[in-house]
Amino acid sequence: MPPAPQTRAPLTHDARQAFERVFGGPCRIFGAPGRVNLIGEHTDYNLGFVMPAAIDLYCSVAVAPRRDRELHVYSAQFAEKFVCDLEPPRPSPRGDWSDYVIGTAIALENSGYEVHGANLVVSGEVPLGSGLSSSAAIEVSTGAALLNVSGHTVDRKQLALACQRAENEFVGARCGIMDQFISAHGHAGHAMMLDCRSLDATSLPIPAHLRLLVSNTGVKHQHAAGEYNTRRLQCEEGVRLLSHALPGIQALRDVSTSQLEQHKQLLPELIYKRCRHVVSENERVLQMAGALARGDLRSVGRLMADSHRSLRDDYEVSCAELDAMVEIAAGLPGVIGARMTGGGFGGCTVNLVDVRAAEPVERELMGQYEARTGIHPEVYILNATEGVNEVT
Repeated sequence: MPPAPQTRAPLTHDARQAFERVFGGPCRIFGAPGRVNLIGEHTDYNLGFVMPAAIDLYCSVAVAPRRDRELHVYSAQFAEKFVCDLEPPRPSPRGDWSDYVIGTAIALENSGYEVHGANLVVSGEVPLGSGLSSSAAIEVSTGAALLNVSGHTVDRKQLALACQRAENEFVGARCGIMDQFISAHGHAGHAMMLDCRSLDATSLPIPAHLRLLVSNTGVKHQHAAGEYNTRRLQCEEGVRLLSHALPGIQALRDVSTSQLEQHKQLLPELIYKRCRHVVSENERVLQMAGALARGDLRSVGRLMADSHRSLRDDYEVSCAELDAMVEIAAGLPGVIGARMTGGGFGGCTVNLVDVRAAEPVERELMGQYEARTGIHPEVYILNATEGVNEVT
Protein backbone atom coordinates (compact mmCIF):
# COMPACT_ATOMS: atom_id res chain seq x y z
CA MET A 1 0.00 0.00 0.00
CA PRO A 2 1.36 3.47 -0.85
CA PRO A 3 1.65 5.91 2.03
CA ALA A 4 -1.32 8.18 2.62
CA PRO A 5 -0.75 11.72 1.35
CA GLN A 6 0.55 14.09 4.01
CA THR A 7 -0.01 17.78 3.31
CA ARG A 8 2.46 20.36 4.53
CA ALA A 9 1.34 23.11 6.87
CA PRO A 10 1.80 26.73 5.81
CA LEU A 11 5.31 28.04 6.41
CA THR A 12 4.74 30.67 9.08
CA HIS A 13 8.29 31.36 10.18
CA ASP A 14 8.98 34.04 7.56
CA ALA A 15 5.73 35.88 8.24
CA ARG A 16 6.15 35.82 12.02
CA GLN A 17 9.80 36.80 11.91
CA ALA A 18 9.10 39.66 9.50
CA PHE A 19 6.21 40.86 11.65
CA GLU A 20 8.40 40.99 14.74
CA ARG A 21 11.06 42.90 12.82
CA VAL A 22 8.74 45.41 11.12
CA PHE A 23 5.97 45.95 13.67
CA GLY A 24 6.91 44.18 16.89
CA GLY A 25 4.48 42.57 19.31
CA PRO A 26 2.28 39.49 18.99
CA CYS A 27 0.43 38.52 15.82
CA ARG A 28 -1.95 35.92 14.47
CA ILE A 29 -1.26 34.07 11.22
CA PHE A 30 -3.70 32.95 8.55
CA GLY A 31 -2.68 30.71 5.67
CA ALA A 32 -4.50 30.17 2.38
CA PRO A 33 -3.40 27.76 -0.35
CA GLY A 34 -2.82 28.19 -4.01
CA ARG A 35 -4.61 25.87 -6.35
CA VAL A 36 -4.15 23.66 -9.33
CA ASN A 37 -6.98 22.94 -11.74
CA LEU A 38 -7.21 19.32 -12.84
CA ILE A 39 -9.62 20.17 -15.66
CA GLY A 40 -12.09 22.91 -16.55
CA GLU A 41 -9.95 25.78 -17.80
CA HIS A 42 -11.54 29.12 -18.76
CA THR A 43 -14.98 27.74 -17.94
CA ASP A 44 -15.47 29.51 -14.62
CA TYR A 45 -16.18 32.97 -16.04
CA ASN A 46 -18.55 31.26 -18.46
CA LEU A 47 -20.54 30.03 -15.42
CA GLY A 48 -19.56 26.43 -16.14
CA PHE A 49 -17.86 23.58 -14.33
CA VAL A 50 -14.32 23.36 -12.95
CA MET A 51 -12.32 20.80 -10.98
CA PRO A 52 -9.64 22.49 -8.86
CA ALA A 53 -7.73 21.25 -5.83
CA ALA A 54 -6.12 23.40 -3.14
CA ILE A 55 -2.39 22.62 -2.99
CA ASP A 56 0.06 22.73 -0.12
CA LEU A 57 1.80 25.89 -1.28
CA TYR A 58 0.53 28.82 0.78
CA CYS A 59 0.34 32.53 1.35
CA SER A 60 0.65 33.40 5.04
CA VAL A 61 -0.56 36.71 6.48
CA ALA A 62 0.55 37.81 9.95
CA VAL A 63 -1.84 40.35 11.43
CA ALA A 64 -2.44 42.45 14.52
CA PRO A 65 -5.12 45.13 15.09
CA ARG A 66 -4.48 48.86 15.14
CA ARG A 67 -6.43 51.55 16.98
CA ASP A 68 -7.03 53.58 13.82
CA ARG A 69 -8.48 52.71 10.40
CA GLU A 70 -5.15 52.41 8.63
CA LEU A 71 -3.69 49.34 7.02
CA HIS A 72 0.09 49.08 7.27
CA VAL A 73 1.10 46.27 4.92
CA TYR A 74 4.58 44.79 4.46
CA SER A 75 5.53 42.27 1.77
CA ALA A 76 8.21 39.87 2.97
CA GLN A 77 8.80 38.80 -0.62
CA PHE A 78 9.40 42.29 -2.01
CA ALA A 79 10.66 43.95 1.22
CA GLU A 80 8.20 46.80 0.61
CA LYS A 81 5.74 48.56 2.89
CA PHE A 82 2.50 50.31 1.96
CA VAL A 83 0.14 52.36 4.13
CA CYS A 84 -3.44 53.28 3.33
CA ASP A 85 -6.43 54.69 5.19
CA LEU A 86 -9.77 52.91 4.90
CA GLU A 87 -11.62 56.17 5.48
CA PRO A 88 -12.71 58.02 2.32
CA PRO A 89 -11.25 58.87 -0.06
CA ARG A 90 -10.12 55.30 -0.51
CA PRO A 91 -6.86 54.54 -2.32
CA SER A 92 -6.65 53.79 -6.01
CA PRO A 93 -4.90 50.71 -7.45
CA ARG A 94 -1.11 50.98 -7.71
CA GLY A 95 -0.61 48.12 -10.16
CA ASP A 96 1.49 45.99 -7.80
CA TRP A 97 1.18 43.37 -5.05
CA SER A 98 -0.55 45.79 -2.66
CA ASP A 99 -3.67 45.89 -4.87
CA TYR A 100 -4.64 42.37 -3.80
CA VAL A 101 -4.50 43.35 -0.13
CA ILE A 102 -6.15 46.77 -0.34
CA GLY A 103 -8.70 45.55 -2.89
CA THR A 104 -9.74 42.76 -0.55
CA ALA A 105 -10.23 45.17 2.36
CA ILE A 106 -12.35 47.48 0.21
CA ALA A 107 -14.39 44.57 -1.19
CA LEU A 108 -15.12 43.34 2.35
CA GLU A 109 -16.29 46.83 3.34
CA ASN A 110 -18.47 47.01 0.23
CA SER A 111 -19.93 43.65 1.27
CA GLY A 112 -21.10 45.07 4.57
CA TYR A 113 -18.20 44.19 6.87
CA GLU A 114 -16.58 46.95 8.92
CA VAL A 115 -12.85 46.39 8.58
CA HIS A 116 -10.64 47.66 11.40
CA GLY A 117 -7.14 49.01 10.95
CA ALA A 118 -4.37 46.43 11.08
CA ASN A 119 -0.67 45.77 10.67
CA LEU A 120 -0.09 42.98 8.16
CA VAL A 121 2.85 41.04 6.80
CA VAL A 122 2.29 39.04 3.61
CA SER A 123 4.61 36.10 2.95
CA GLY A 124 3.94 33.82 0.01
CA GLU A 125 5.41 30.60 -1.34
CA VAL A 126 3.03 30.23 -4.30
CA PRO A 127 5.19 31.11 -7.33
CA LEU A 128 4.09 34.40 -8.86
CA GLY A 129 2.75 34.28 -12.41
CA SER A 130 2.80 30.50 -12.44
CA GLY A 131 -0.90 29.82 -12.91
CA LEU A 132 -1.20 28.44 -9.36
CA SER A 133 -3.25 31.44 -8.20
CA SER A 134 -0.93 33.28 -5.89
CA SER A 135 -3.39 36.18 -6.20
CA ALA A 136 -6.31 34.22 -4.71
CA ALA A 137 -4.06 32.91 -1.92
CA ILE A 138 -3.12 36.50 -1.01
CA GLU A 139 -6.72 37.70 -1.18
CA VAL A 140 -8.23 34.85 0.83
CA SER A 141 -5.55 34.84 3.55
CA THR A 142 -5.78 38.64 3.82
CA GLY A 143 -9.58 38.53 3.92
CA ALA A 144 -9.64 35.90 6.66
CA ALA A 145 -7.05 37.85 8.68
CA LEU A 146 -8.94 41.15 8.41
CA LEU A 147 -12.31 39.59 9.22
CA ASN A 148 -10.92 37.86 12.30
CA VAL A 149 -9.14 40.90 13.78
CA SER A 150 -12.24 42.98 13.02
CA GLY A 151 -14.40 40.63 15.08
CA HIS A 152 -16.37 38.99 12.25
CA THR A 153 -17.19 35.32 11.78
CA VAL A 154 -15.72 34.07 8.52
CA ASP A 155 -18.32 32.83 6.04
CA ARG A 156 -16.14 31.04 3.49
CA LYS A 157 -18.52 31.53 0.57
CA GLN A 158 -18.93 35.25 1.24
CA LEU A 159 -15.18 35.57 1.72
CA ALA A 160 -14.54 33.94 -1.67
CA LEU A 161 -17.10 36.19 -3.38
CA ALA A 162 -15.60 39.32 -1.83
CA CYS A 163 -12.10 38.27 -2.92
CA GLN A 164 -13.33 37.69 -6.46
CA ARG A 165 -14.83 41.20 -6.48
CA ALA A 166 -11.50 42.57 -5.28
CA GLU A 167 -9.77 41.05 -8.29
CA ASN A 168 -12.51 42.04 -10.74
CA GLU A 169 -13.18 45.57 -9.54
CA PHE A 170 -9.94 46.76 -7.91
CA VAL A 171 -7.15 44.73 -9.52
CA GLY A 172 -8.88 44.75 -12.89
CA ALA A 173 -8.65 41.04 -13.80
CA ARG A 174 -12.02 39.64 -14.86
CA CYS A 175 -11.50 36.25 -13.23
CA GLY A 176 -14.24 33.81 -12.30
CA ILE A 177 -14.92 32.46 -8.82
CA MET A 178 -12.87 29.23 -9.01
CA ASP A 179 -9.56 30.37 -7.52
CA GLN A 180 -10.96 32.18 -4.51
CA PHE A 181 -13.57 29.48 -3.85
CA ILE A 182 -11.11 26.57 -3.71
CA SER A 183 -8.60 28.59 -1.66
CA ALA A 184 -11.36 29.10 0.90
CA HIS A 185 -13.02 25.66 0.69
CA GLY A 186 -10.28 23.16 -0.15
CA HIS A 187 -10.47 19.68 1.37
CA ALA A 188 -7.37 17.55 2.00
CA GLY A 189 -7.04 14.59 -0.34
CA HIS A 190 -9.83 15.82 -2.60
CA ALA A 191 -10.45 17.76 -5.76
CA MET A 192 -13.69 19.70 -6.04
CA MET A 193 -16.19 19.82 -8.86
CA LEU A 194 -17.65 23.31 -8.67
CA ASP A 195 -20.67 24.65 -10.51
CA CYS A 196 -19.64 28.26 -11.02
CA ARG A 197 -23.23 29.43 -11.46
CA SER A 198 -24.89 27.87 -8.42
CA LEU A 199 -21.67 27.45 -6.39
CA ASP A 200 -22.73 23.89 -5.61
CA ALA A 201 -19.58 21.91 -4.89
CA THR A 202 -18.84 18.19 -4.73
CA SER A 203 -15.67 16.80 -3.17
CA LEU A 204 -14.01 14.09 -5.24
CA PRO A 205 -11.39 11.87 -3.58
CA ILE A 206 -8.06 11.76 -5.38
CA PRO A 207 -6.81 8.15 -5.25
CA ALA A 208 -4.36 7.80 -2.37
CA HIS A 209 -1.63 6.37 -4.64
CA LEU A 210 -1.58 9.50 -6.83
CA ARG A 211 0.26 12.78 -6.35
CA LEU A 212 -0.13 16.16 -8.01
CA LEU A 213 3.13 16.88 -9.79
CA VAL A 214 3.17 20.53 -10.81
CA SER A 215 5.79 21.73 -13.28
CA ASN A 216 6.58 25.43 -13.59
CA THR A 217 7.83 26.20 -17.09
CA GLY A 218 9.62 29.31 -15.85
CA VAL A 219 7.84 31.34 -18.55
CA LYS A 220 5.65 34.37 -17.79
CA HIS A 221 4.30 36.20 -20.81
CA GLN A 222 3.62 39.88 -20.21
CA HIS A 223 0.54 39.93 -22.41
CA ALA A 224 -1.27 37.22 -20.44
CA ALA A 225 -3.64 39.51 -18.49
CA GLY A 226 -4.78 41.36 -21.60
CA GLU A 227 -5.28 38.13 -23.54
CA TYR A 228 -7.28 36.69 -20.62
CA ASN A 229 -9.71 39.60 -20.73
CA THR A 230 -9.85 39.31 -24.54
CA ARG A 231 -10.87 35.64 -24.28
CA ARG A 232 -13.66 36.60 -21.91
CA LEU A 233 -14.94 39.23 -24.34
CA GLN A 234 -14.82 36.69 -27.18
CA CYS A 235 -16.94 34.27 -25.15
CA GLU A 236 -19.46 37.02 -24.41
CA GLU A 237 -19.62 37.82 -28.13
CA GLY A 238 -20.28 34.16 -28.82
CA VAL A 239 -23.21 34.18 -26.39
CA ARG A 240 -24.59 37.34 -27.99
CA LEU A 241 -24.49 35.86 -31.47
CA LEU A 242 -25.81 32.44 -30.46
CA SER A 243 -28.69 34.01 -28.53
CA HIS A 244 -30.32 34.90 -31.88
CA ALA A 245 -30.98 31.18 -32.32
CA LEU A 246 -30.93 30.17 -28.63
CA PRO A 247 -32.75 33.04 -26.89
CA GLY A 248 -32.69 31.46 -23.43
CA ILE A 249 -28.92 31.27 -23.02
CA GLN A 250 -27.10 33.51 -20.57
CA ALA A 251 -23.59 32.03 -20.82
CA LEU A 252 -21.73 29.36 -22.77
CA ARG A 253 -22.60 27.07 -19.87
CA ASP A 254 -26.09 26.90 -21.41
CA VAL A 255 -24.89 25.67 -24.83
CA SER A 256 -24.39 22.00 -25.74
CA THR A 257 -21.99 20.69 -28.36
CA SER A 258 -24.87 19.74 -30.64
CA GLN A 259 -26.37 23.24 -30.37
CA LEU A 260 -23.03 24.86 -31.07
CA GLU A 261 -22.50 22.72 -34.16
CA GLN A 262 -26.04 23.35 -35.35
CA HIS A 263 -25.62 27.14 -35.18
CA LYS A 264 -21.90 27.54 -35.91
CA GLN A 265 -22.71 29.52 -39.06
CA LEU A 266 -23.73 32.42 -36.78
CA LEU A 267 -20.17 32.74 -35.52
CA PRO A 268 -16.93 34.00 -37.05
CA GLU A 269 -14.37 31.18 -37.13
CA LEU A 270 -12.31 32.58 -34.25
CA ILE A 271 -15.35 33.04 -31.99
CA TYR A 272 -16.53 29.55 -32.89
CA LYS A 273 -13.21 28.05 -31.82
CA ARG A 274 -13.31 29.89 -28.49
CA CYS A 275 -16.85 28.68 -27.87
CA ARG A 276 -15.99 25.12 -28.90
CA HIS A 277 -13.29 24.96 -26.25
CA VAL A 278 -15.56 26.17 -23.46
CA VAL A 279 -18.52 23.98 -24.42
CA SER A 280 -16.41 20.84 -24.81
CA GLU A 281 -14.41 21.61 -21.65
CA ASN A 282 -17.58 21.75 -19.57
CA GLU A 283 -18.47 18.31 -20.86
CA ARG A 284 -15.00 17.02 -20.05
CA VAL A 285 -15.30 18.17 -16.43
CA LEU A 286 -18.51 16.18 -15.99
CA GLN A 287 -16.93 13.15 -17.63
CA MET A 288 -13.84 13.49 -15.43
CA ALA A 289 -15.97 13.47 -12.27
CA GLY A 290 -17.51 10.20 -13.37
CA ALA A 291 -14.14 8.72 -14.29
CA LEU A 292 -12.65 9.59 -10.89
CA ALA A 293 -15.67 8.12 -9.11
CA ARG A 294 -15.22 4.86 -11.06
CA GLY A 295 -11.46 4.82 -10.62
CA ASP A 296 -11.13 4.89 -14.41
CA LEU A 297 -7.67 6.45 -14.64
CA ARG A 298 -7.32 5.68 -18.35
CA SER A 299 -10.26 8.00 -19.04
CA VAL A 300 -8.84 10.58 -16.63
CA GLY A 301 -5.63 10.70 -18.63
CA ARG A 302 -7.45 10.91 -21.97
CA LEU A 303 -9.66 13.77 -20.77
CA MET A 304 -6.64 15.72 -19.50
CA ALA A 305 -4.91 15.28 -22.86
CA ASP A 306 -8.04 16.35 -24.76
CA SER A 307 -8.30 19.43 -22.53
CA HIS A 308 -4.74 20.48 -23.29
CA ARG A 309 -5.24 20.07 -27.04
CA SER A 310 -8.38 22.19 -26.88
CA LEU A 311 -6.60 24.91 -24.90
CA ARG A 312 -3.73 24.84 -27.38
CA ASP A 313 -5.67 24.72 -30.64
CA ASP A 314 -9.11 26.26 -30.00
CA TYR A 315 -8.55 28.67 -27.12
CA GLU A 316 -4.92 29.38 -28.07
CA VAL A 317 -3.66 30.04 -24.55
CA SER A 318 -0.81 27.54 -24.49
CA CYS A 319 2.76 28.22 -25.60
CA ALA A 320 5.72 26.22 -26.85
CA GLU A 321 7.12 25.69 -23.34
CA LEU A 322 3.82 24.41 -21.93
CA ASP A 323 3.38 22.11 -24.91
CA ALA A 324 6.91 20.73 -24.45
CA MET A 325 6.32 20.10 -20.74
CA VAL A 326 3.08 18.24 -21.42
CA GLU A 327 4.57 16.20 -24.27
CA ILE A 328 7.54 15.11 -22.16
CA ALA A 329 5.43 14.18 -19.15
CA ALA A 330 2.90 12.22 -21.21
CA GLY A 331 5.68 9.88 -22.35
CA LEU A 332 7.00 9.04 -18.87
CA PRO A 333 6.08 5.85 -16.96
CA GLY A 334 3.76 6.46 -14.02
CA VAL A 335 2.15 9.61 -15.44
CA ILE A 336 -1.63 9.18 -15.55
CA GLY A 337 -2.41 12.52 -17.19
CA ALA A 338 -0.80 15.85 -18.10
CA ARG A 339 -2.10 19.25 -19.18
CA MET A 340 -1.46 22.96 -18.80
CA THR A 341 -3.20 24.55 -15.84
CA GLY A 342 -4.17 28.15 -15.14
CA GLY A 343 -4.79 31.03 -17.49
CA GLY A 344 -2.01 30.06 -19.89
CA PHE A 345 0.70 31.85 -21.90
CA GLY A 346 3.26 30.23 -19.58
CA GLY A 347 3.01 29.11 -16.00
CA CYS A 348 2.53 25.50 -15.00
CA THR A 349 1.39 22.09 -16.05
CA VAL A 350 -0.40 19.64 -13.76
CA ASN A 351 0.33 15.94 -13.83
CA LEU A 352 -1.38 13.10 -12.00
CA VAL A 353 1.44 10.70 -11.13
CA ASP A 354 1.69 7.39 -9.31
CA VAL A 355 3.46 8.07 -6.01
CA ARG A 356 6.03 5.34 -6.73
CA ALA A 357 7.06 7.14 -9.91
CA ALA A 358 6.84 10.73 -8.66
CA GLU A 359 10.50 11.33 -7.92
CA PRO A 360 11.81 9.62 -11.09
CA VAL A 361 9.28 11.59 -13.14
CA GLU A 362 10.40 14.79 -11.43
CA ARG A 363 14.06 14.17 -12.34
CA GLU A 364 13.37 13.07 -15.92
CA LEU A 365 10.92 15.89 -16.60
CA MET A 366 13.35 18.52 -15.34
CA GLY A 367 16.24 17.10 -17.34
CA GLN A 368 14.39 16.68 -20.63
CA TYR A 369 12.67 20.06 -20.40
CA GLU A 370 15.92 21.91 -19.70
CA ALA A 371 17.65 20.07 -22.55
CA ARG A 372 14.85 21.04 -24.94
CA THR A 373 14.25 24.66 -23.87
CA GLY A 374 17.36 25.80 -22.01
CA ILE A 375 15.16 26.72 -19.03
CA HIS A 376 15.66 25.13 -15.62
CA PRO A 377 12.13 24.39 -14.37
CA GLU A 378 10.72 24.15 -10.87
CA VAL A 379 8.80 20.95 -10.14
CA TYR A 380 6.67 20.35 -7.04
CA ILE A 381 5.26 17.07 -5.77
CA LEU A 382 2.11 18.19 -3.98
CA ASN A 383 -1.05 17.02 -2.29
CA ALA A 384 -4.56 18.41 -2.11
CA THR A 385 -4.95 20.36 1.12
CA GLU A 386 -7.42 22.27 3.29
CA GLY A 387 -8.63 25.77 2.55
CA VAL A 388 -7.86 28.92 4.53
CA ASN A 389 -7.31 28.58 8.29
CA GLU A 390 -5.63 30.22 11.22
CA VAL A 391 -2.21 28.68 11.76
CA THR A 392 -0.84 28.17 15.24
